[in-house]
Amino acid sequence: QVQLVESGGGLVQAGGSLRLSCATSRRTFSNYAMGWFRQAPGKEREFVAAISRNGGSTYYADSVKGRFTISTGNGKNTVYLQMNSLAPEDTAVYYCAATRLLVGPSRISEEYNIWGQGTQVTVSS
Repeated sequence: QVQLVESGGGLVQAGGSLRLSCATSRRTFSNYAMGWFRQAPGKEREFVAAISRNGGSTYYADSVKGRFTISTGNGKNTVYLQMNSLAPEDTAVYYCAATRLLVGPSRISEEYNIWGQGTQVTVSS
């Protein structure tokens, strides 16, 4: 079973940037479609971004399109979420998710069956 470990969260001022990483030490993500989701206090988990197995297709929530970029690297055993122009409404716990059941990117959280523990992102105004 693939285990996911997120890192890179923290406190940043509005307008700043952060890069989140999602890594596995056991195998690559070559056979997995990957996604990032987030959950703010008192709100439901929401989709942020997703990438296909081969990294060739990406999909973004409208709220982050043009500001966030999902990518793979490090021999495809790390998935990144580059977040630019951060705003207070981006404050949330960010989760990495993976699935072998899909080839393309998906915004549906129920289609992912492997989840990381989450990393906190706080954007101050």
